[in-house]
Amino acid sequence: MDQFRQEENQTLSFACHLFGIDRQVYYRSIKRKEVKIFKAEVVVDMILEVRKTMPMIGGKKLYYILNKELQSLDIGRDKFFAIMKANHLFIQPRRRYHVTTNSKHRFKKHDNLILNIDIKRPNQVWVSDITYIGRREKPRYLSLVTDAYSKRIMGFNVADNLNAESSVKALKMALRERKSKGLPLIHHSDRGLQYCSNIYQEILSKHKVLCSMTQNSDPYENAVAERINGILKQEFKIDQYDLELEEIGKLVKESVHTYNHKRPHISNYLLTPHEMHQQSEIKMKTYKSKKNSSNIDATTV
Repeated sequence: MDQFRQEENQTLSFACHLFGIDRQVYYRSIKRKEVKIFKAEVVVDMILEVRKTMPMIGGKKLYYILNKELQSLDIGRDKFFAIMKANHLFIQPRRRYHVTTNSKHRFKKHDNLILNIDIKRPNQVWVSDITYIGRREKPRYLSLVTDAYSKRIMGFNVADNLNAESSVKALKMALRERKSKGLPLIHHSDRGLQYCSNIYQEILSKHKVLCSMTQNSDPYENAVAERINGILKQEFKIDQYDLELEEIGKLVKESVHTYNHKRPHISNYLLTPHEMHQQSEIKMKTYKSKKNSSNIDATTV
């Protein structure tokens, strides 16, 4: 072994001399390469750890979450994204659309009260929607009530049908979570049967919540709700599991908790929905829709 090492060193010395390279420089370059590889492996492990609970979270939010650890490794933003790219860790979300709104019914439809409204605090405007998360043989529908200011999911429920009962359960959960009950609150939704039904409207009236509805089929009129649906399906993959109703309900509950308390939002200045919901000093970011239909079109969250 000693003879082998001696021959190896002689060969290395000859090669360095031949190419005019100092041996110490050579060894330092090897060391730097090993350190870079080690750091990249550590970064990849950190990303994979975060994605255990948020499987499809994007690079900007990952960099924000891991910022302290990355600073200790002397990894900047550009290097971080380079590591992600080299390890094929960027996400390309797939979008699917299923119609869950039936607006052809006998119940009263309400005007849109939030056009160009200035949202300044939590529990000023809630947006509600129903999204499809099942499979053809096992249809599942998720009802959500979300605070437009903080993007915090206030109430949710999973059902195997589109009856009003599921939306009512989500609304009741949201009302239990509501603070500052003396301040006015607007409930905004599409013109679906569930939201126009007598039982749903009675609950809104009982709690003195004003009812607002989209006027067209344009999804931009309820863009906050549509975007939250997309996050839960694209990033948390809640629609990609073949589970029974009770199990999918538990999965949604865990995903909503992670979404509310751990996932930073660009539209919340990288605060989580829960953090944003605890205050009212920060000005809400607004994003104009392509059709200029609403001022609360927070499409980048």
